[in-house]
Amino acid sequence: MEKTVKTDIKDWKEHAEAHYSKIYAGLDPDEIVGRCNVSYNSDKKYFSVRLMGTDYKIAFPKFEMNDLTTEGVVSDEARRVLVLRYLCEGKYQASTGKQLSYREIPWGEVYFRNFEGRCIKRVARMAGANIQAFNKIFETHKQLKAEKLSGNAAWRFEFINGLFMSIIIWEGDDEFPTSAQILFDDNFPAAFSAEDITVLGEIAITVLKTLM
Repeated sequence: MEKTVKTDIKDWKEHAEAHYSKIYAGLDPDEIVGRCNVSYNSDKKYFSVRLMGTDYKIAFPKFEMNDLTTEGVVSDEARRVLVLRYLCEGKYQASTGKQLSYREIPWGEVYFRNFEGRCIKRVARMAGANIQAFNKIFETHKQLKAEKLSGNAAWRFEFINGLFMSIIIWEGDDEFPTSAQILFDDNFPAAFSAEDITVLGEIAITVLKTLM
């Protein structure tokens, strides 16, 4: 994706949806299917997208995002815009099996401090409060398609349709606080910009906090 969205999340949400909705309406649904690893119901005019274990119906050509579990319209602007931008500009490609830190993603070094505060430190605080509950999220919620990595609290899980990310927690002690790392399979840079990845990190952590 091109770097068209500002880092400020308020700006990102307020201005992006209207802009990308216009682009979305003019796209060929077959092109989106081939590019984004999603399915399309040509009779009922919607794409099927799976995000953090939840299935969504994305109406076309007028964008609307519905949660199939609750059968309600998604009100979270960040989630709507992220999916919309992915369908407009993102590209799915198979991972080679390598994982990337945020710094290794194009422009990640520039925005790292922002990502660190909004995602890495946040998930460290959340998981550090109860490592057992953090692990239980992935053990019990099979829809996340999680696999245990080496370590006491380290998991790789699906964020959206075939794109997997990992969260690794190092539990603190009397001398050191709990710390964390977030890694992304190497197909993320084709799908999302560095700025989008900060937002998707926040979305993932919010979902995990709710499940926790």
